Amino acid sequence: MTFGQDDSRPAMERSLTPDELELFEKEFAARPANRLMQNAVTQTAVDDVALDRRILTGIDHSVSHQLDDWKVTNQKQSGRCWLFAGLNLLRVGAARKLGVKDFEFSQNYLLWWDKFERANHFLEAIVETSDRDVDDRTVAHLLSDPISDGGQWNMFVALIAKHGLVPKSAMPETNSSSATRSMNRDLQALLRQGARDLRRLASAGAEAQRQHKREVLAAIHRVLSIHLGTPPQRFLWQWQDKDKEFHRDGWLTPAEFAAAYVQLPIDEYVCLVHDPRESSPVGRTFTVEYLGNIVDAPPVVYLNAEMDLLKRLAMEAVVGGEPVWFGCDVARMMRSDAGVWDAELFDYASVYDAPFTLDKADRLLHHETQMTHAMLFTGVDVVEGAPRRWRVENSWGEDRADKGFWTMNDSWFGEHVFEIAVRRSALPPELSAALDQPPIVLPAWDPMGALAD
Repeated sequence: MTFGQDDSRPAMERSLTPDELELFEKEFAARPANRLMQNAVTQTAVDDVALDRRILTGIDHSVSHQLDDWKVTNQKQSGRCWLFAGLNLLRVGAARKLGVKDFEFSQNYLLWWDKFERANHFLEAIVETSDRDVDDRTVAHLLSDPISDGGQWNMFVALIAKHGLVPKSAMPETNSSSATRSMNRDLQALLRQGARDLRRLASAGAEAQRQHKREVLAAIHRVLSIHLGTPPQRFLWQWQDKDKEFHRDGWLTPAEFAAAYVQLPIDEYVCLVHDPRESSPVGRTFTVEYLGNIVDAPPVVYLNAEMDLLKRLAMEAVVGGEPVWFGCDVARMMRSDAGVWDAELFDYASVYDAPFTLDKADRLLHHETQMTHAMLFTGVDVVEGAPRRWRVENSWGEDRADKGFWTMNDSWFGEHVFEIAVRRSALPPELSAALDQPPIVLPAWDPMGALAD
């Protein structure tokens, strides 16, 4: 029995027949270009064959406005890019205030709290949906990835607002913070097990569910503490500046440390997105059902805007001396060893003799793209008032690109960047006013709810 097909059609239209298979093979063999590409790609990586060297050799790392004079960070085998990008933005002002060349906030500290808060967020969503079938689309989406590493700008801000920050020395990296797979595997198993039990307890009432939720969270707390260490409640902060002068602030809480060393008003930043789907009108705010990490925190809200505005605001911020947090679909048209992106970097159409015609809206609609990674713009090359290329601080270490700083041609920005975080005061008045509208609620599985990792 077949499903979703019209059985009235002739079998040869539904099944691959020997005659059709023979025809496909003859058509392939008849074109010398196919055999040439087969010889090339069976011996060489397809990206090396498809690479447009004219574009690659035409890219250099110079820009007219460059902010970075610091070293890049390294998220290693973890999906914490959104945390790294956010903390990389904040460490610039902190380093200046401390009088040091390089400084890092503890990424492990925020990871611990994000995991614990997100476990609670997930379990609350399970309680709320426990009257639905387990194969309900929303429930299935929640269960598909209960506690990934990825996140969004608003989630980053919510963590700092509730839990503050600490320097890396107060909660350094561990084996599991730098390689999260095993820890995540065990956390997911515990959370899915907890979801099963909470759903079974639905008929017993809210009090029984709450009590069991606490037991699950106690186990999650133990796992996180075993893997990542225990988050400090207070720590002694002292340091030596670049002139070898000693300083001591004394014992601080994470909230006090954040208040002293976060130099940007991050609660005033908004997330602009470029969602070109017809169902997503420009100038409207959106949120995604069950997207977030902290229960009762402000919702994750996007403001949809034209791509030209995202580019202009990002350019103006960098020219004005401030890096820009952004999210993108990172692996598209990317040359990793050179550290470059360009919208036409690889000519796959010529390799396969097949057109690739999905535009950005179609890629979103047909599950071909979503935001996958967050980084910082730390430079821009401006020609006649418009951006030509961008300098990007990645969090993949110093081994690639210009000691870890990548180069993005502006063509790639338009196709594969989805969002930027900018000050509300930088928006045109009509878009600033639009932020006060109730957001359109997208379903939990919408691609604009993707998490950067």
